[in-house]
Amino acid sequence: MARICFLFNHDQLHQLAHSLPIALELAASGRHEVVLATGSERLEQRVRELAGSALERMSLVRLDLRNSVSRLAAGLLERVVPARKILLYRDNLDLFRGFDALVVSEKTSLLLKTRYGLDHLKIIHTRHGAGDRAIGFGKESARFDLVLVSGPKIARRLEAEAGVDPARIRIVGYPKFDMFADRRIPNPFPDNSRPIVLYTPHPSPRLSSYYRMGPRVLAELAASDRYNVIFAPHVMLFQRRHTLTIAPPAIERVPPVNPAVEACPHILVDRGSPAATDMSYTNLADIYCGDVSSQIYEFLLRPRPCLHLNAHGVDWQGSADYAHWQTGPVVGPRANILEALDRAIATHPTYEARQKELFADTFSTGPQSAAIRAAAAITSFMEESSPSHTTKA
Repeated sequence: MARICFLFNHDQLHQLAHSLPIALELAASGRHEVVLATGSERLEQRVRELAGSALERMSLVRLDLRNSVSRLAAGLLERVVPARKILLYRDNLDLFRGFDALVVSEKTSLLLKTRYGLDHLKIIHTRHGAGDRAIGFGKESARFDLVLVSGPKIARRLEAEAGVDPARIRIVGYPKFDMFADRRIPNPFPDNSRPIVLYTPHPSPRLSSYYRMGPRVLAELAASDRYNVIFAPHVMLFQRRHTLTIAPPAIERVPPVNPAVEACPHILVDRGSPAATDMSYTNLADIYCGDVSSQIYEFLLRPRPCLHLNAHGVDWQGSADYAHWQTGPVVGPRANILEALDRAIATHPTYEARQKELFADTFSTGPQSAAIRAAAAITSFMEESSPSHTTKA
């Protein structure tokens, strides 16, 4: 029986559903000891809400900074960079040494191998989201012992662009759908006869539409009586006053939301509630408006009109990094947003077939849930990696 830790160590909640369903399935099988480790009280609370009584089959551990220098550094740097989540690895090395495998949805955990020498620890990557951005296919992906992917598109690009050994890749589907594909919430607007536009800009200054277009887009939508609007950007957009990104490198002040826009009855502003991460809005909305967020593919669970904002004048056609822009009209920073949305609705029939093709390439589906397939892949991998298996071979 292997000891397997599922680590949830992030500033926000958006990565939970990409691996928690796998942990629940793996624990239910009874074949491994499963431990859930969280990096904050908020993450722990959300894990408890989502896991419910299934937690009885697992252990739940809260990570904390154990070093006074780490606590000081985190206090000084946290407003600029996610220092705390990085320092948690160093301060909890003894805990991580006790596991056979660590399952993560992000890449920072590779520090345990590259910096802290935990070579015995198998690190399994579930990824988070299923988007097209180049950062998702960087060379560091090849350092994981096993990579669980949602569909053929991800596997293909990991092999070609990141150099991941195909033997380390398993196509398992999208565990987040297991948990939230059927989630429905009531219409939150006073006039529920209007179509709902979901605007979900990305946080990266050099990729996002929000810094150059967002305030004007929201102002035009607030002044119109045509649409209800959910403004639910990537949960990291408003995490800090300035957004710092490494790939691509950028730092920029995040424009605040105009109070008049926020007070508008037909606009809902969500800076990072659970609803912004559990498909509540992608399932509810009638029209998607965004830039490079992978939420576009979750929205396409049911094909609907899409509008893409090209705020940076990207020459996107033919680029795999912008394949999702083939699902609806693409407009630049000077576009009239109301006319653009009208066009997205009117032309949707011409994009629907392509939406379905891209969705099928992004997500593998079948009679078994993604969590069952992923749990089976982990079990098989751990058995193949065990010393007894190696000796027999």
